[in-house]
Amino acid sequence: MTPITPPPACDTLPQLPDAVLEQVADHFRVLGEPTRLQILQWLGAGERNVGDLAQLCGCSMANVSRHLALLTRHGLVLREVRGQNAYYRRADGSVDVLCDRVCDHIGRHFERRRAGSAPVKGGD
Repeated sequence: MTPITPPPACDTLPQLPDAVLEQVADHFRVLGEPTRLQILQWLGAGERNVGDLAQLCGCSMANVSRHLALLTRHGLVLREVRGQNAYYRRADGSVDVLCDRVCDHIGRHFERRRAGSAPVKGGD
């Protein structure tokens, strides 16, 4: 997988139409489930089939299949059938960039809280 160069930081979000904001929110909902994030992490190490992923996460194959179907529908995972098995891999490195930014944000947030400068209400 070719590394993706993160885009430059932006201070403001562009004004997006409501329909696009709905799609963005749907994308974040898909990423808002820990098992799906784990699956994406494991797929970052290479392609795997449902059985491999079920064993790694301790979930049933049916549960993993549902997660993979959702990730595939949202374009985060690619599916390739070989013989009687389907293999999954991440579609691209955009999730890495997003997760890196979220982790950086969380780190800064906790650092501010530890330093006593976090906002009391609202804030990030």
